[in-house]
Amino acid sequence: MKKLVVMIIILAAAAVAVSEHHEEAVVPAKITREDMTGAIFSREDMNRTEHESGNVTLDVTSLLSSDGKFASGMYQSGKSYFEATDPYGVDEFMYFITGSVKLTSSDGTVQTINAGEAVTIPKEWTGIWDTEGYTKIWVIYSADGSGL
Repeated sequence: MKKLVVMIIILAAAAVAVSEHHEEAVVPAKITREDMTGAIFSREDMNRTEHESGNVTLDVTSLLSSDGKFASGMYQSGKSYFEATDPYGVDEFMYFITGSVKLTSSDGTVQTINAGEAVTIPKEWTGIWDTEGYTKIWVIYSADGSGL
């Protein structure tokens, strides 16, 4: 897990390094061990969404690059199921801290990603997302900035 956290910090630092020059100091976006236990969802900038299905999601963006094409943060979701019939839309790396997700690709390939594991979903992916709930660290790239 330490290697993964270091990798995420390096990705965030790289995004900061390639960002435009700012008059303010630019610093890496850190997600602490305490944040990973759920404390991050107490932040004032946390977004809480109640979905029609009754599922509640919590989302915190820890970094949005100056060009608006790269972002990272943490996300928590309860039980959910959806079919992505349109392409996913963004390239997203996810590291699951708690819970799991079952991904059934449109070709029938099934993968279960458990806590302590990671997955990268390409923007072209279609399939079924099925979970009893999870908490994840996410890193998203979108060439046109949509979906961030």
